[in-house]
Amino acid sequence: MLTPTPENLIAELRTRAKALGFDSFGITAANARPDLPEKLQTALDAGWHGDTDWMVDTAMRRGSPTELWPEARSVILLGMNYGPQSDPLALLDEPTLGAISVYARNRDYHEIIKGKLKELAGLLARRSGAAVKVFVDTAPLMEKPLAEAAGIGWQGKHTVLVSRDFGSWLFLGAILTSAALPRDKPHAENCGSCTKCLDICPTNAFPAPFKLDSRRCLAYLSVEHKTQIPLEFRVSMGNRIYGCDDCLAVCPWNKFASVSREARLRARDDLERPALAYLVQLDDAGFRRLFASSPVKRIGLGRFLRNVLIGIGNSGDLDLVPLVEAHLADDDALVRAAAIWALRRLDSARAEVLALTHLLGEDNVDVASEWTVDLA
Repeated sequence: MLTPTPENLIAELRTRAKALGFDSFGITAANARPDLPEKLQTALDAGWHGDTDWMVDTAMRRGSPTELWPEARSVILLGMNYGPQSDPLALLDEPTLGAISVYARNRDYHEIIKGKLKELAGLLARRSGAAVKVFVDTAPLMEKPLAEAAGIGWQGKHTVLVSRDFGSWLFLGAILTSAALPRDKPHAENCGSCTKCLDICPTNAFPAPFKLDSRRCLAYLSVEHKTQIPLEFRVSMGNRIYGCDDCLAVCPWNKFASVSREARLRARDDLERPALAYLVQLDDAGFRRLFASSPVKRIGLGRFLRNVLIGIGNSGDLDLVPLVEAHLADDDALVRAAAIWALRRLDSARAEVLALTHLLGEDNVDVASEWTVDLA
């Protein structure tokens, strides 16, 4: 078989990518963003990565695709639309329901995208003889700025990639290859004077446009943070029990967005509007069944119940008090502490009655302090 011209090869790859379900396709050079190492180091020096120490450990490789894989000459960026069926901000007005981030309401996108990337990378390898590697958000690769360089969109002031066609709702995957491929034109930033994504943030997680302090971000705190949610952010969590979509959902470019054409990325009925009363009663087996194929499963039952109990504490629903009290003796100190906070928020008089008994029998300092810390 004759080796196709670069133009014919790219045309074939684009066609196949669309058939596989990808909505965006762009190519850039592996060394297209020499500014990334410095930008990354600035964020790490400021501590904006929170307690994700692996960001520090992988900083050198993360800063450049060629550090990650020296043979890389080109990067193909693929985007898959996961636009929701409804406005995720509307759910925040229903405090007895749990708000799960749009990306986690069905199948884990890593599993869906990786297989498709492998198929497309295999086609590239067969046609060109080049070496290939695929990545879906699990390796030290800065996909968003690379996608900007590849013309797919631009990083908005909320640091998320924005697309003219799909707004803020694009999952990204990348194929690194040793082939030198024609590059697409980088996308210009098109946020203009708009600051809606910055203004809506309930915890002021953006120290400046285009900069994010994860330590104040509810998406980070509810998913990546492994210990207690800092007191100052618990009320701001509202009923957000996994992730936060506020800055994405408010973006004006979403007016061009559409519902995902991938059925496995559309919200399951039982994860779109789940009742906190149901979720707080899940045991480990029930949690694993409900979230068997969802990204939510990776945080484990303890952190999930921590988030749900904080949501209940913000609900104002006194009917949920017995369900909260059931967790005051939970085996997990993380859950017990969240239950104390929720009970004190819902029914301070009832909490005072129970406080002395639990304080006398509680040998965990962090949990004991939840009975006496100022909630104001």
